[in-house]
Amino acid sequence: MRMLPRWSPWKSTTVMATLAATLALVTGASISLADATTGASATSGSGTAVNAATTTSGIAPALTCSQVASLDLAAAVPDVPFEITSAAEVAAADNTLGDWAYCNVQGVIAPQIHFQLRLPKTGWQANYLQLGCGGLCGNVNTSNAAASYGCVPLTDGSFAVGSSDEGHSQGGGLFSTDPALRADFGYKSDHLLAQVAKVLVKQYYGTPATHSYFDGCSQGGHQALTEAQRYPTDFDGIVAGAPANNFTALNTFSHAWTAQSVYLNGGPATITTADLAPIHTAVLKGCDAPADGIIADPLACDWDPASIKCEAGQTSTADAYCLTADQVTTLRRIYAGPTDEHGQLLYPGYQLRGSELNWAGIIVPTTATGTTGDQNFVRETLRYQIFDSPRPSLTYKDIKFTAAYFKKVMQPNEGIYDATDPDLTAFKKAGGKLILWHGLGDQHIPAVGTMAYYKAVQKVMGGAGATSSFARLFLLPGVAHCGGGQGPDKLDALTAITDWVTQGQAPDSLLTKTVDSTGKVASSRPTYAFPYIAVNTTGGSADDPSSYTSAKSTAEANLSLQWLGSFRSGYEEVGNWVHGKWVVSKGKA
Repeated sequence: MRMLPRWSPWKSTTVMATLAATLALVTGASISLADATTGASATSGSGTAVNAATTTSGIAPALTCSQVASLDLAAAVPDVPFEITSAAEVAAADNTLGDWAYCNVQGVIAPQIHFQLRLPKTGWQANYLQLGCGGLCGNVNTSNAAASYGCVPLTDGSFAVGSSDEGHSQGGGLFSTDPALRADFGYKSDHLLAQVAKVLVKQYYGTPATHSYFDGCSQGGHQALTEAQRYPTDFDGIVAGAPANNFTALNTFSHAWTAQSVYLNGGPATITTADLAPIHTAVLKGCDAPADGIIADPLACDWDPASIKCEAGQTSTADAYCLTADQVTTLRRIYAGPTDEHGQLLYPGYQLRGSELNWAGIIVPTTATGTTGDQNFVRETLRYQIFDSPRPSLTYKDIKFTAAYFKKVMQPNEGIYDATDPDLTAFKKAGGKLILWHGLGDQHIPAVGTMAYYKAVQKVMGGAGATSSFARLFLLPGVAHCGGGQGPDKLDALTAITDWVTQGQAPDSLLTKTVDSTGKVASSRPTYAFPYIAVNTTGGSADDPSSYTSAKSTAEANLSLQWLGSFRSGYEEVGNWVHGKWVVSKGKA
């Protein structure tokens, strides 16, 4: 699970709120608890009331940035000790998100959750956006948000924006040896930030944020679903991209499975990056892909690598590429996903056919003796995150694909790291709206896992219709992890989620785009809500969205998989414990 330098275009209230509150605590204030929690006006340092003013350019601040640094809001969030470490004005010319000046608030929530809050000086429309991070986090970054997607609500200062480092400054997993830091990373930090930020936003503008949003991809998607499941009233709208919500099984069994499949029996890699293009070409042919090479419904394709296995005495060449027996085994395992000794999945997902070009460096190495991202992901989790004490000598080779080992790893950790509860009743009751999205060519987090989670939500929440009233899933053909790949990978889910929250307009489709190095849109196509896919029914250009209409994917609608784990609580309600495993029957889409 790796963080990419691209953020999905959605807003998040939690980050803003938490950042704001944290800033207030650190600097120690001259504003009273009554003002912080209920007042529509704030007092300046001289004690003069400053009323919030709505102008043609949005809601104007009620305080100066320097006054923010002197706020004392400790009593406003008594259960969230925090401090403001700095508050400084940043000119519009120096803002990486857009052309708006802001008050840059930085602070710390105990014990060591560092956060940043960008409070626009002009243009604020009473919205708060909290952003997730990626990988194992370890840094505060609000600068990559959605600017690259050109989302006007973000680039014009309509949103206050916040984010945190989830309680540590390390890129690896060593922090997890501390139980408090493990909990902050696992599920607490965003909730704490949301509380702090909302208080600080209210003080700065003299009025609270009307709506709060969360947006993230990868680990950020995990954070997003954690908020919907555990803290259903923190955000009005949530966007969860390629969520690493099944964190424990993903970072142990899924990644270790692909690593052990590539390095069969601990030997050199059977497949390297040089093999990916010819394999992908064979997949496209076997899956009857269109001329643009984008497989719209990869779940429906069951291409067998043995179809290009070398004949006896045959050697693979550039003109006549073929696979060795070991390479066939490797590919079959990657497409099948991790299973135990009884053939039961240990993670509810697997690589889809058509994703091969995205495997370079992550699933397969450049050379047969090189290393991969999967090896590194497993190492950090295995050594520092899932056992009671550090195991610094363990590697991906030590993972055992058995039911007993699965229980040993999962039972103590899923309540800390995982966000797999499909019961979103409280979130729906609070009026929350959720957009999930996932690239079907994701090389880090298999999109099938997100489909399986969404199917579980449908089962628990009363079916497809009841679920789509507040939560929808969009799948992006050819798109890699959080962006990139072969398909159009830019989408404006921010506008979609805000329209859904504020106007009740549920998105039936989202427009995805490919943007070239000059910023010009090179191609675009719609993506429809699961289980519908975009099909070119007109014979028009593959790059023109008008060429497509929606069609129901039978493979997606009928997806039914069984795995040894459970989507916590919801699966226990709809599944049955049979022979040591949960057997789950999904409802019809």
